[in-house]
Amino acid sequence: MISPLAHVDPSAKIGQNVIIHPFAFIDANVEIGDGCEIMSYTSIIRGTRMGKNNKVYQNTIIGADPQDFRWKGEDTFCYIGDNNVIREHVIINRGIRPEGGTRVGNDSFIMAETHIGHDTHIKGRSVLGNGVIIAGDAEVGECTILSSGAMLHENSKVGEWVLIKGGCRINGNVPPFVVMAHNPASYFGVNAVVLRKHGYTDEQINDIAKAYRHVYQTGTSVFNALKRIEADVEEGPVRSAIIDFIRGCNLKLVAIPRDLE
Repeated sequence: MISPLAHVDPSAKIGQNVIIHPFAFIDANVEIGDGCEIMSYTSIIRGTRMGKNNKVYQNTIIGADPQDFRWKGEDTFCYIGDNNVIREHVIINRGIRPEGGTRVGNDSFIMAETHIGHDTHIKGRSVLGNGVIIAGDAEVGECTILSSGAMLHENSKVGEWVLIKGGCRINGNVPPFVVMAHNPASYFGVNAVVLRKHGYTDEQINDIAKAYRHVYQTGTSVFNALKRIEADVEEGPVRSAIIDFIRGCNLKLVAIPRDLE
């Protein structure tokens, strides 16, 4: 299952039923789980830990050296979960510190020419469109879509079930369940179509919309918006997800005027 034309370092740990195509490069200190397929001209660099049943397409580099002056050559890591599809020309950098590392969870679809920077965490079940750029130390929640050409700046955090429209630049924190669009980024409503398709009820979607009217459409501060959400929206999982995210970000959200933060 490993082509004799591929380079596989003798110290690399390769699982069962792994296919490695001609001219792939598998570095030392690499682990690849069962059932993966590594296409031609792909490079899996030292420090990569890959789970099961991933398919990595041509000219992708996983575990590339981090593009950060703080990295001084230490042994660092890139963790890829299970059941991911990683398309052509994707670059995923390792972390800059021995602890932590860059992480991609399970069941994500990462399209061509996407770049994921050091120590970023893609939690899983997400779609990253063509040419998405994610800087270092960012976080993308589960079941989130970053459409083609979206850009996520360093230290930004995106919640779960978010849709970032194509070409949108995110420099900050995006709470769960919303759609963001335009440049500068602005609140574009609730991600209702996707939420409804995946089992969220109309009552839950209405609660989400009510919560974000307080955050984005009343002209009040985020602090006061949280107070209004607690008074106006029935307690439940979606309310808790919104409030916990915003408080975890110290009330700092994109598309909020600075004098209202």
